[in-house]
Parts: sequence; structure tokens; C-alpha cells
Amino acid sequence: MCSGRLLLGATPLGRPSDASPRLIDALASADVVAAEDTRRVRNLAKALDVAMTGRLVSLYDRVEAVRVTSLLDAMTAGATVLVVSDAGMPVISDPGFRLVAACVAAGVPVTCLPGPSAVTTALVVSGLPAEKFCFEGFAPRKGSARRAWLASLADEPRTWVFFESPRRLAACLRDAVEQLGGARPAAICRELTKVHEEVVRGSLADLATWAAGGVLGEITVVVAGAGVTARVDMRALVDEVEKLVAVGIRVKDACSEVASAHPAVRTRQLYDAVLLSRRARGDSEQP
Repeated sequence: MCSGRLLLGATPLGRPSDASPRLIDALASADVVAAEDTRRVRNLAKALDVAMTGRLVSLYDRVEAVRVTSLLDAMTAGATVLVVSDAGMPVISDPGFRLVAACVAAGVPVTCLPGPSAVTTALVVSGLPAEKFCFEGFAPRKGSARRAWLASLADEPRTWVFFESPRRLAACLRDAVEQLGGARPAAICRELTKVHEEVVRGSLADLATWAAGGVLGEITVVVAGAGVTARVDMRALVDEVEKLVAVGIRVKDACSEVASAHPAVRTRQLYDAVLLSRRARGDSEQP
């Protein structure tokens, strides 16, 4: 039976006073503290007036794989290892999964010290339904991949949460309007729990306009599921487009005309649906 253990400690998103008593005790007593950023955890310990007596090692994405063996050996020998990320819960779009999986496979006890998480914090302040939700991690960086990802979530009935870089937020929201429709309710949560915390709620179209001038800080986005707004019968709209095309109107113009009467649908979204419909029925005609 292994006498060591792994502790996963949730750290404050912003205010050090959000640290739990269990986290404070673990920072002071753990034999090893594996941190995403050793400077950040030192600053947190100083703010909490905690003297860390254990060995401090880095555990960020690029080094986690090579750290697993030595950390697992330490726990097998009886050490308590505390894993912390920069802010929030380790493993959730942060390092730690490889180490947890290795511990589970080796029979090393794994314990979580509950605490802050940007996912649930943003969800509960968004004003959107929270009975059921899904977390999508970080939005894809590249535009084409991001648009495909957004399109795959168009019919997701649950509220969904994701992280985004402030540098890419405006482009992401423009893509969301295109793929999901401008009427979809959403919320942008910026700098959660920090001095300059800001939660902006509205339609995707409103939020895209708000973000166009640039945004700073840590960003969490919450988007209403498809069931929150009136469901769009895309097949019926495609049929409307094809009727207009049949009388001589160009596909793009027909899509624009039909979409203008349905605020929840964007022209490009409808155009893509027309192309998919034609491919599905084997129509080789080009728009």
C-alpha cells in the first residue's frame, strides 16, 4: 500500500483570501509543491503568510510528461505532492491530468482540495441556465477550426462554457454570430474575482460589437444552449433559398434575403447549410 498521496489544490482566481484553509495547510506541509508557475505560487504563499517547507518544482504543459516519473517515485516513497495551477482547479485546461492518470494506474491515493474554478464561477454569474452545462476548454486558435467547432455546437441544448484569449475574443465572437446567429444569449466574464471583474451579458451580436475595440484580462465565455432561443428550422430556410434560386436569384443573394427575415440566422450560416444540403442529395451544381 502506497503511503504517499497526490493533492490537487484549487487556487484563487484573483483574491488570495479565496484560498481554502485546506490549501493553506497543504502549501505549508506538502513534501513537494508542483506548480504551473513557481513564481505565482511563491507570491500566493507570501500573500497568505505561508512558509512552504517542501521542494518546489515546475509542472507546466511542456514538462509535465517528463515530471511524472520522478513525482510518482516520490509518492511511492511516501511523499505528499501538492499540484497547483496558476489559478483555479488543476487539470481543467491546466496541467495535472497525466500525473493523476499515472497515480490512478499505480494505486497512489488522489485527493482534491475543492475551491475556485473559473468554469463554475462564470456559469453561475452569467444569468444563463445552469442545471446542465458542458465545458469546451479553449476555443480553437485558427479561424477555420474555430468556425467548424462553433458549428458543431449550434444544436447543443446545454449551456456551454469555454476559455478564450483576449487577443482572439473579437474574432471568436464574430465567428459565433456567423455560425450561431446574433440573437443567441451569452455572457463574457472578464477578470473573475479580481478588482476589475466585469460580466457583460447580451446577445452574441451585442457582445461582438462590445469586444470589437479590444479586451484585456482573463476571459471566460458562457453561451446559451440551442433550447434557450427559438429553434430555427434550417431545412425550411434552405427550401426557401432553393425556391428563390429556382426563379433566377443567385444563391448568395437568396441566402441574404432569407436570413434578413430571421435574426437568429446569419447569411453565411444559411449559405453553408445550402451547400451541405446539395452535397447530401448529390447535386453537383455549383452556387
